[in-house]
Amino acid sequence: MKRSLLIIAFLVFQWGSAQIEDALVFFADKENVAASIANPITILTQDAIDRKQLHGTVIDARDVPVNENYITQLKNTPGITVYAKSKWMNAVYVRGTQTTIENLLSLSFVTQVEFMNKNLNFAPAASGPNDKFAFETQQGRTIYNYGAATNQVEMLAADYLHEQDLTGDGMVIAVLDSGFPNVTSNPAFAEIISEGRLLGTYDFAERQVNVDGTGSHGALTFSDIGGFLLNEFVGTAPEASFYLFRTEYAPTENPVEEAWWVEALERADSLGVDVVNTSLGYQDFDDPSYDHTYQDLDGETTIAARGANHAFDKGMLLVTSAGNDGNGFTFVATPGDAIGILTVGAVDEDGNYASFSSIGPTVDGRVKPDVMAQGRDAAVVSQNGNVTTASGTSFSSPIMAGAVACLWQARPELRNDQVMQIVRESADLYNNPTPQMGYGIPNFEEAYNAALLLGAEEFFLEQQFAVYPNPVVDLLNVSFPKNISGATLELYNVLGEKVLSKEISKTDNYVNLSHFASGMYIATIRSGDAGNAFKIIKK
Repeated sequence: MKRSLLIIAFLVFQWGSAQIEDALVFFADKENVAASIANPITILTQDAIDRKQLHGTVIDARDVPVNENYITQLKNTPGITVYAKSKWMNAVYVRGTQTTIENLLSLSFVTQVEFMNKNLNFAPAASGPNDKFAFETQQGRTIYNYGAATNQVEMLAADYLHEQDLTGDGMVIAVLDSGFPNVTSNPAFAEIISEGRLLGTYDFAERQVNVDGTGSHGALTFSDIGGFLLNEFVGTAPEASFYLFRTEYAPTENPVEEAWWVEALERADSLGVDVVNTSLGYQDFDDPSYDHTYQDLDGETTIAARGANHAFDKGMLLVTSAGNDGNGFTFVATPGDAIGILTVGAVDEDGNYASFSSIGPTVDGRVKPDVMAQGRDAAVVSQNGNVTTASGTSFSSPIMAGAVACLWQARPELRNDQVMQIVRESADLYNNPTPQMGYGIPNFEEAYNAALLLGAEEFFLEQQFAVYPNPVVDLLNVSFPKNISGATLELYNVLGEKVLSKEISKTDNYVNLSHFASGMYIATIRSGDAGNAFKIIKK
């Protein structure tokens, strides 16, 4: 009997050690880092370099590709399959047995292994993961007349941006999703195709250009940004340019999809993408030992959250769906928990919280979702070009992403964090956020006005003279614009009579008005062709 138990124990050990696992394998270094940074066109497109220069985004070692020699050595290791790579994390996503993966640590260039199974001895639960697209694929079949997308656009006042000729022209948006069937033949995307605004496609799961993928989820989300059918449907950024990246393999649920997603972000960054829409979320997997707990969703732990934060740091603006777990897991899934991402929940056509929409806060107490858009009965265009409806945060996210791109078009020199904060502050619950609604529904007319004013005071002070305090009791001070060191100040009373003239400079920048009578005066300040006039109130 004792010998039998030993045999059974040995077999259990053998089974456990032979079970296939997934992991991130981190590398120690990269090749030619200094030379690549000194000559960034060798690793980035000119569009990417221009965007980074515009926003003051540093080009650093994260932009340098992973060492392909290291990847080749892993691929040649028996029992190891490489599925994805990340230059930002200097890592690859692999699959193999626990022992085979751990043996990679013996390689001089491997510094760390991170298993997706957080506890390899944890007994898997009996139930499998939910189909995260099941709810959203229950589409309505109503045939809409002109304005099918009117409600979801006007709810955000995105139509106001369009009236300002801000339709996404010149902005580049990447859509990361599960599949985009018929994208080149769908009439909703005919103008994008004919005008050359579909800049590229790639399937990171199958390693091919074709992005038909599995399912039509991507075609639906793409339509809410770029779709256009005359008199029937208009997306929120109909004049933008696009990359379509398939990162989701719908038949299974595995953390490798997070790794593919990060890889797509890196590709997007290298191509100069401005805005990324992601209508995907990850929390439970086919292997429950890989599941993310609420404690994992702190904005910087999961593969997706880490990738999102790198993307944010690199200057892109990421928009993602909060998830449809309001009646299940409850909380926003990753990458929606990431610090550097704008997470969007769903409301109905009247602006009321949709019960399926995942809620916050994150485990570390941050407000999530950030903002809301229509996600219940949202208008979409199907893969066959028919206007229909669908429900889910997957649709509130692209509706928001298109509006964000149009807003950024107005002030492209603003940083991604500035644009995100402007959007948050325009929302109706900004001063009283809730777990269900976050900061609420943005108003892009208000956001547009705030964007125009952002930095205006600093710009004015750099380009124009200014006076302070006003009203004044005794000393009236003058602020000089850049590149001007001296000027003449003249003061006139209400009769137009000159009562004071003084040469001023940056070091002698005031006049004493203490002996003047109370009342209104006009001050002029001139230096060559530059000058300003001010109404002065003397107390």
